[in-house]
Amino acid sequence: MFNLTLARKKVIWAYIFLAIPIVFFAYFRIYPTIFAFQMSLYDWNPLAEEQEFVGTGNYEELFEDLGKERSATRKAFENTALYIIIGMPAQLLLALAIALMLNEIRFLSSFYRVLFFLPFVTSTIAIAWVFRILYERQGFINTMLEAFSLPTQPFLLSPNQALFSITAMVVWQGLGFAVIIFLAGLKQIPRIYYEAAEIDGATRWQSFWRITFPLLNPSIVYLVVLQSISFLRMFAPVYAMTVQGSGGPLNSTTTVVLRVVREAFDSNNYGYAATLTVVLFVIILVITVLQLRLTSRQID
Repeated sequence: MFNLTLARKKVIWAYIFLAIPIVFFAYFRIYPTIFAFQMSLYDWNPLAEEQEFVGTGNYEELFEDLGKERSATRKAFENTALYIIIGMPAQLLLALAIALMLNEIRFLSSFYRVLFFLPFVTSTIAIAWVFRILYERQGFINTMLEAFSLPTQPFLLSPNQALFSITAMVVWQGLGFAVIIFLAGLKQIPRIYYEAAEIDGATRWQSFWRITFPLLNPSIVYLVVLQSISFLRMFAPVYAMTVQGSGGPLNSTTTVVLRVVREAFDSNNYGYAATLTVVLFVIILVITVLQLRLTSRQID
């Protein structure tokens, strides 16, 4: 041990220091995941001395609920899918457009970047409550609609509008993060490519489609995966913006994570809640792998 070379000693010490975050990650991330798999096989009662093993019973109950048309669980999965389908593309398209504009300006460019990034580092609950107030019957948005002689809208009180209203808030809050990632990607593209395209007579659209968009592929892949996972795990905005965190009205905004919380802490159905967690984990894993395979491509 004491006769080791300096290089080997550095490697050993590196592993020693890395062991601390690895143990921390394993205890707070990996162990709860494994424990959730275990709980899903039991009719779990935290107060009982011995748990009742039910095998795949919780999974059978879950798939039965998914087959019921008015099931709250089925609605949670449908809503979560809608949040991704609507929110993720809207957020990335807006962020890309803003990043392209910010990349062209020089005056106060840092100020605008900070301005767009501020909502991302602001408390989600605080932003959710601000939007909840804006959406009220006598809130700012309806006041502006009345000023232009337009009909007021129920927003969070309407089963048809509530999901879109919450999605708008989530898109707005996460917009700054996507803008910064896209800006970083744009800064990595050499200007010589655009100069060569300009000499060849390429239009701005042709330069974007043939140069900017392909070379932004790593940033797009990263954001598609990350933002999809973020929408799949969405909980705080729905909890804060609906009455008593119910995911209403009529379960029109509830998500899978909110169902987990309701089943575990309201109904004390911990085994079923763990089953929902396991299924959501598998969905996230599958979607992430598929997105990485479909959106990652080699650029010639």
